[in-house]
Amino acid sequence: MARNPGKQYQTAKKQVEAREYQLEEAVPLLKKIKYAKFDETVEIHMRLGVDPKHADQMVRGTVVMPNGLGKSKKVLVIASGDKQREATEAGADFVGGDDMVTKIQSEGWTDFDAVIATPDMMRSVGKLGKVLGPRGLMPNPKTGTVTVDVVKAIREIKAGKVEFRVDKTGIIHAPVGKISFEAGKLVENAATLISAVIKAKPAVAKGKYVRSATICSTMSPGVAVDTTPFSVKAAAS
Repeated sequence: MARNPGKQYQTAKKQVEAREYQLEEAVPLLKKIKYAKFDETVEIHMRLGVDPKHADQMVRGTVVMPNGLGKSKKVLVIASGDKQREATEAGADFVGGDDMVTKIQSEGWTDFDAVIATPDMMRSVGKLGKVLGPRGLMPNPKTGTVTVDVVKAIREIKAGKVEFRVDKTGIIHAPVGKISFEAGKLVENAATLISAVIKAKPAVAKGKYVRSATICSTMSPGVAVDTTPFSVKAAAS
């Protein structure tokens, strides 16, 4: 059984030409070469011409996918007083205050996909850096997850809000939907993400900003994507 997926992967790879595809070509190709029996996640990987060791070259941000991600994220809200009630009414999966901080600390509990905290709780939430930080779950004002407007934050995350952040090797990895999505919806989501990353270009970044971009599903080979149209559009706006 172990050899079969390898053969299927190689068969899929042979259908991908060694060139950059327009996004509108790449997505249908990805759907055509799909062979996994589950609904794979489609991801974009972008190698950037930045050095993330320098704070002024860090690339990060958030973007709401216009067509969602095909999966509803489990949201934890750490708040106090009326904000807990607002969070519950807005559809948060888990709501609490210091009790949630204690649960994460003592039990190592991380059965959630996103964490929102109100500013007054950040003194307590700050203790969770070692647990939440490595998982990319630490609330941050820059990504809208430290806020008094918990209702808006919950709705955005549930609607398909994606946080992107360049890793230490200069690459951004982010989901843009499921392989079962209509091609047009995947194209729109992927275009939204690519545009957001290009708009987040640091002022100090020199040379070619997007070195390469690839779209792939969980099991598929990558398909190189031409990001030039997005760069031209961003420069014109």
